[in-house]
Amino acid sequence: MARDTAKRREDLREKLLDIAEADIRNNGLTSLRARTLADQAGCAVGAIYNVFDDMTGLILAVNGRTFRRMGAFVSGTLKENPEADATETLVTIAKAYLSFAIENPNLWRALFEVEMSTEGNVPAWYMDELGRLFSIISTPIAELNPDATASEIDLMTRTLFSSVHGIVLLGLEKRISGVPRERMEDMIEYLLKSVTA
Repeated sequence: MARDTAKRREDLREKLLDIAEADIRNNGLTSLRARTLADQAGCAVGAIYNVFDDMTGLILAVNGRTFRRMGAFVSGTLKENPEADATETLVTIAKAYLSFAIENPNLWRALFEVEMSTEGNVPAWYMDELGRLFSIISTPIAELNPDATASEIDLMTRTLFSSVHGIVLLGLEKRISGVPRERMEDMIEYLLKSVTA
């Protein structure tokens, strides 16, 4: 009996995640509503909260999927040129990040639109997913800076990520301070080759 209940709960969890992910992908994070989600899943609204603590918990679970997909996409891109030096690797990572954002704009935006800060209660598994992505970036940074401490590598990783993210965000949102889509890869390459020179 307990096994059947756990299986139904896990099935509902996956169903809700699939529906929420599709809704965010197609319409953006702001479109996600518990009532609509429950209707599509064929369950009561309260059943959502038997599986997730709240809607933020559901969104974080969708974001966890997005982190994993992004990591796999970036890692797959790196396999295309295994002989690349550390600078080329960073450029490849950044361009793959841009490509992922272009191909999955609403899921990518949801990673940053969810209400969460370092002062809040962020689940450990969520920070682990983010850490796995940062480790892809920190590996070539450590190669370029063999004498740097772990703390310095972390700071450099977050600095480069924030810089590339800013280029991508401003460009995709067509802000006046950004660059046109056709120049974004050039800007990313210029930034990374300049800071690693």
